[in-house]
Amino acid sequence: MIEKHKKRDYFAEMYVAGVMADAGWNIYFPHRDMGFDLIGTLARSDGLLIRPVQVKGLYPTEEKTAKNVYGYVGGLSVTHPEMVLALAYFPTIHSRSPNHIAWMPLQQIRPHIRGFRCQPAKYDGNNPVPRQNFEHYFDDAGLMNVAANNFSELT
Repeated sequence: MIEKHKKRDYFAEMYVAGVMADAGWNIYFPHRDMGFDLIGTLARSDGLLIRPVQVKGLYPTEEKTAKNVYGYVGGLSVTHPEMVLALAYFPTIHSRSPNHIAWMPLQQIRPHIRGFRCQPAKYDGNNPVPRQNFEHYFDDAGLMNVAANNFSELT
């Protein structure tokens, strides 16, 4: 039997893929899960934009307390200069959709003793909330940034 956590991670991947597809991206899934969860391509007037994407679903437990920083801390199986780390912030493990998606460039992912960390949100005790200097990475504005030529350089 598949653990609930793994099922929810797959759900987060499908949700992020759907949001990207709704915004005009073509989505491709690798045959093996050995790196990126999906590859997004976007046809533009200056050519085809290609972004490898890793998705991490974040599901607070009922015991979670307020935190000044909240996001992903852990391993990434592979990185790439043009990658997107899509953080799907769900309000609970049982939620049907995330409150927010953060679309993070590699430059915003830092080394950590447990692998990497990327914490663009805070947790107010009830919900994940974008941190003040990171709002431009979230939701529609963040996905629009993914389509920018300078996405990998955004700070």
